[in-house]
Amino acid sequence: MPSQKSRRSSRKRRKPGAAPRAVPSTRRDERAQRRTQAASELRRGRRQLGREGERPESPFGGLPVSELAILIGFVALVIGFIRGGGPVLVVGIIICALGVVEVTAREHFSGYRSHAALLAAIPALAIEAAIVAIFGEPGQRALLLVVSVPVFALLFWLLRRKFRATRQARVARPPAP
Repeated sequence: MPSQKSRRSSRKRRKPGAAPRAVPSTRRDERAQRRTQAASELRRGRRQLGREGERPESPFGGLPVSELAILIGFVALVIGFIRGGGPVLVVGIIICALGVVEVTAREHFSGYRSHAALLAAIPALAIEAAIVAIFGEPGQRALLLVVSVPVFALLFWLLRRKFRATRQARVARPPAP
């Protein structure tokens, strides 16, 4: 029969002057996590580019009409390009452009992602095309820039201002889930 003394396990005792052993604290981890999250939210609020939050809802409900228009337009564009031009190419460009404009305008005006340059370029190019259609090809192509560049610059400035205001509202008051 083993002795009484051998059954007892001995405990290691701490030296009287030594500091207590470090134990991982969940509170410290939580505080660090909160600080990191607050810093990232602060950076996110100051950021102007990139996307913010969830993509805006389509006006067509769950149907991906714009995405289908882009796909159909692209297919028609490729077919028209292979056949050497014609109405199929023009229709493909128009359908694809309409789908792209809808998606970009929706994202821009909801403050999700800025598309100011693309949205400003479309009317500027339309004005340039109208000038060429009405007055014919000018002797110097630089004359077209006299009209289209100020239109682009003004629209870009207005669209960028609108995006910043909408983005600020989106960041300050994110939409409810």
